[in-house]
Amino acid sequence: MPLTLAAIAAVPLAIWLYLFFARGNFWQLQEDRTEPTPLERWPRVAAIVPARNEAEMIERSVASLLGQDYPGELFVIVVDDQSSDGTAELARKAAEQSGAAGKVAIHTAASLPSGWTGKVWAIKEGIAEAAGKSPEYFWFVDADIVHAPDTLGRLVSRAENHSLDLASLMVLLQTRTFPERLLIPSFLFFFLMLYPPSWIENPRSRAAGAAGGCILLRRAALERLGGMAAIRGEIIDDCALARLVKESGGKIWMGLTRGSMSLRDSASFAEIRDMIARTAFTQLHYSFVLLLGTLGGLFVTFLLPWVLFFVYPGEAWLLVDTTAALMAACFAVTVKFYGLSWLWALTLPVAVLFYAYATCVSAVRYWLGRGGQWKGRAQTPQKT
Repeated sequence: MPLTLAAIAAVPLAIWLYLFFARGNFWQLQEDRTEPTPLERWPRVAAIVPARNEAEMIERSVASLLGQDYPGELFVIVVDDQSSDGTAELARKAAEQSGAAGKVAIHTAASLPSGWTGKVWAIKEGIAEAAGKSPEYFWFVDADIVHAPDTLGRLVSRAENHSLDLASLMVLLQTRTFPERLLIPSFLFFFLMLYPPSWIENPRSRAAGAAGGCILLRRAALERLGGMAAIRGEIIDDCALARLVKESGGKIWMGLTRGSMSLRDSASFAEIRDMIARTAFTQLHYSFVLLLGTLGGLFVTFLLPWVLFFVYPGEAWLLVDTTAALMAACFAVTVKFYGLSWLWALTLPVAVLFYAYATCVSAVRYWLGRGGQWKGRAQTPQKT
């Protein structure tokens, strides 16, 4: 075995040994199964639902919020963010059909001001609408998610018992179509690799992340930050919020659940590409150097072992095969979480190629002034 080939093969092996043993066990995917602990007093909660053209899903989402078996007071504010498809009317209809119209307010957001991203502005509008109710917690929920009846109870119980300022749940994403099965498990895998949950809840770690579709935030923590204006221009608003809460001395936590799930289908590769491209270059701070470094890192970590496996069969086999086995073993846990065959664990390198392509698309769109696109809005700051 040539020494240079062994040295090359040793690099991705060292990376996967680190990921397997020293990256906060991110790949083990500990689903939150905690039962709500009874509290002497359940705090008042305002659920804020920013909704922009969500006619297909808003009724089921609102119904799931009104179906919470939460012992305390819960009221729901749907913020219609300049929708053109009747989202507000359908949200009102869902409230009436649930027999709880008095617990739901439909608020029409004002025009998006300069310097704000759409979702953050809509949440800010919802918080202002809720001011008269004096909630102790805000529950930020996406309009395309249905929640299990015990979701809020589990989040509030955890927050109260562990003195958390922010608690979030990564909900289950759809894996019905072939593009989803190929790419959605890897989306979760990469997210947890970037933000290991055990590091997020560790106050000694600087890691801070959250899943924006389901965030419970203590009102006092938000006031300590100066309100949503603190993250007014953030594209990756959930992680930015978690970072500021943690930096201000707050305790945060993020878990996974199968009980709440996204209703949004990604039937085509183009839809998933656009989902990734919306934030990928933002994650790299709009840096060309970081883009090149990321592409190189993806190649060395995920693709190089397989290149060596096929181009140099039998050479450096122990290093190469061990790397491939570690990669597949880590990813297989995520694949199993989604109820897929373990054979899908072997597709991770293919998914990586797609994610590299989507990241390049994200960079090009930013340079063309069309970055951060979401439902007709380009939200990234202009390139200077």
